[in-house]
Amino acid sequence: MALEMKVPSPGESITEVEIAQWLVEDGDYVEKDQAIAEVDSDKATLELPAEASGIITLKAEEGDVVEVGEVVCLIDTEADKPGGGDDDDSDDKPAEEEEKERQEEKEDKKDSDKAEPKTEEPSKSSTPQQKQDSYAKGSPSPAAKKILDEKGIDPKEVKGSGKDGRVTKEDAVEAKASMGSPGNGSRAEERKKMSMFRRKLAERLVSAKNDTAMLTTFNEVDMSAIFSLRKKYKEEFKEKHGVSLGFMSFFTLAVIRALEEYPAVNSMIDGDYMVSYDYKDISIAVSGPKGLTVPVIRNAENLTFRGVEAEVKRLALKARDGKITVDEMTGGTFTITNGGVFGSMLSTPIINPPQSAILGMHNIVERPVAVDGHVEIRPIMYVALSYDHRIIDGKESVGFLVAVKEAIENPEELLMDNDVKRALEL
Repeated sequence: MALEMKVPSPGESITEVEIAQWLVEDGDYVEKDQAIAEVDSDKATLELPAEASGIITLKAEEGDVVEVGEVVCLIDTEADKPGGGDDDDSDDKPAEEEEKERQEEKEDKKDSDKAEPKTEEPSKSSTPQQKQDSYAKGSPSPAAKKILDEKGIDPKEVKGSGKDGRVTKEDAVEAKASMGSPGNGSRAEERKKMSMFRRKLAERLVSAKNDTAMLTTFNEVDMSAIFSLRKKYKEEFKEKHGVSLGFMSFFTLAVIRALEEYPAVNSMIDGDYMVSYDYKDISIAVSGPKGLTVPVIRNAENLTFRGVEAEVKRLALKARDGKITVDEMTGGTFTITNGGVFGSMLSTPIINPPQSAILGMHNIVERPVAVDGHVEIRPIMYVALSYDHRIIDGKESVGFLVAVKEAIENPEELLMDNDVKRALEL
């Protein structure tokens, strides 16, 4: 019996997907739940598992856009699974065929070598006139040609000063490569269609720039207090909870505190209305094999340091393995992105629509700063808040970022209620 495999719905509002890659070939035997294809939606790349075991027949090509519910392959569930068998002839046949193919390749190579035209070099008996003709019309002398080859310069680009325009050694020495002339390196190019996910991401980024009044405000954060806390408690924290005490939990909880103080930053525009939320669903930008994904930490306001770190780890691992679901990336009221992991010193992050703001973290660098009238070396991070000026005023955006800065620089009081052990559940 042939089982029709149809494209399942990856999530609400998604009506079509693109076959990004078949992981099996037509006629292969597949096992139930084996990943047989990767499909791109406008939100994520997902694996398509086989619904049964059997011989597969593909009904769509890579790159095809198919609607949800459309048949993309057939699986013959009555087909027997291929086995090794005990027939000696069947075991010997592949070896005999391989040897035959090798012999045929050798014969083809001999025939090719015989048929290949050989370039004849000028014989030693060439006449002086023949030698002169070979250098005519701007051809370089052997010494000049060697120099030009080393420089990567085409002899046709050099004006010769010798007889009949011949390029001399002196011409070659003085010749300079033109900025528009290709050198000896590879100049190949590849044209590859972007995935549906990447195309949709590009559209959203352009839309965010064109459809919002986006501005960015900056500040700097002294990370000394967090460094001290992590140094003192990170081993005990990891041993008890099985996750590391990273920077993400501090920044997430600092953002939640700031959103409580400035609720407009936790709002969105819907037509002529401003929609504000009493919950904080924090999107975190994660780099995956198919590009940037933005999974969501739901109700982050109810999580502790341990809860945030555990959720960040879970979502990051799923994104890395390409197993993140559309539901896990849907929604979100505010986004945090950390370009510092790639070495970024400063950036202007783009808003993640329909959200109204995004916080950009960056790398931490020891910098000289003034502390109580003295210059000290402190670990400093530059932070950036991009926001939609249509609903967030300058006072709110700057105040929000200052609130984040204050919480990061004084976490014991503002994030831990002066009880570090309790806050870290140690």
